[in-house]
Amino acid sequence: MPEGHTIHRIARDHGALLTGKPVTVSSPQGRFADDAALVDGATLQKLEAYGKHLFYWWDNGLVGHVHLGLFGKFRVQRGEEPAEPIGMVRMRMQTDEATIDLAGPTACAIETDAERDAIVRRLGPDPLRRDAKPAIAIERMARSKQAIGSLLLDQSVMCGVGNVYRAEALFVTGIHPSRPGRDTGPEELQALWNTIAGMLRQGVKDNRIITVDRRELALPKGKRLRRGEATYVYHRDRCLRCSTPIQTVDLAGRPCYYCPTCQPN
Repeated sequence: MPEGHTIHRIARDHGALLTGKPVTVSSPQGRFADDAALVDGATLQKLEAYGKHLFYWWDNGLVGHVHLGLFGKFRVQRGEEPAEPIGMVRMRMQTDEATIDLAGPTACAIETDAERDAIVRRLGPDPLRRDAKPAIAIERMARSKQAIGSLLLDQSVMCGVGNVYRAEALFVTGIHPSRPGRDTGPEELQALWNTIAGMLRQGVKDNRIITVDRRELALPKGKRLRRGEATYVYHRDRCLRCSTPIQTVDLAGRPCYYCPTCQPN
């Protein structure tokens, strides 16, 4: 499932192609046809990212909602003459500049601003948003008996964090993923928030997940990091810093990678 930096990057990139323009909206697959008709030809006012959700604000007062889930994927084709849809395309958005196809999302609907607000109310603060209130996430973690590694995947605590950022942020802050939230001090929780926010911002910039400090790898300047080099513990056999064998613990239904030396229990 895409993490929050991907959704914010999509909002930025797709917004530049669609915002302020009338958009032809259709459903080649057919499942979205009735909803597509509600906004076909409308002008997109803004494209908003909130955690792992995308909201399309149309000038007729309706709001589109997309959640990619595990299998959702966008395909962007530039130019006036789009190719035939590839696969089962749920939603197609077209302008003179580009065609954007969406396939396999968990959610794709045209709703109201009230329905958008109801979704947002269920979410914790998004570290990538300027209106985020970190104190809310910190308080929710600080009073919980749950493992911190579970809390980070709970979108009602903090939204936009997935399995990679969870493991990497806990490693950088030296917190064992099984430690209860309430046993984690306020300074540690603030550092955890700051670390996650910084990693997500870097992810938007790089359009990929890179959590390591390049200086720790002694790589030549400008050399592109391979996927296996871009994390400290996630999907590694040994800790990047101390070479201890990496362990995992199942939290929130997913394995959380950690170093037992750098993150003592």
